[in-house]
Amino acid sequence: MENVVIRTGKEHMDVAAVHHFLSVISYWARGISYELVDHSLSNSFCVGAFLDGRQIGFGRVITDYATFGWLADFWVSPAFQGKGVAKKMLSEVLEQDWAKRLRRTMLNTSDAHGLYRQFGFTALKSPDNILEIYRPDIHLQLPL
Repeated sequence: MENVVIRTGKEHMDVAAVHHFLSVISYWARGISYELVDHSLSNSFCVGAFLDGRQIGFGRVITDYATFGWLADFWVSPAFQGKGVAKKMLSEVLEQDWAKRLRRTMLNTSDAHGLYRQFGFTALKSPDNILEIYRPDIHLQLPL
């Protein structure tokens, strides 16, 4: 999709469109509040895909810009999936000077392993070394 424009920075994102996708369409953040989405974008490196001024894709990196980054909330509108939009967004993120210096970049996905493997992502080298506190519905229980 050569007419797709990639933009970075929260100020260029359509927060209402991002919120709609996350709260209504996504499997991982259904029901999330607008306030929580808005706050999360303020504290992340944001990337968006736009076609004719309309946001058709989004992703963010939670990072310290020096050693670590976590890719989160990456999505492409269903009508535009499989057309290279996610690849354009990922390329934009991973080509940032700061992203090239990160010791570790991670993500969680249920359905896009093939996409992320094209960008060098692999299964955890030492899964027994990674621990988590997992609260998938906390956004529904404790609003901002």
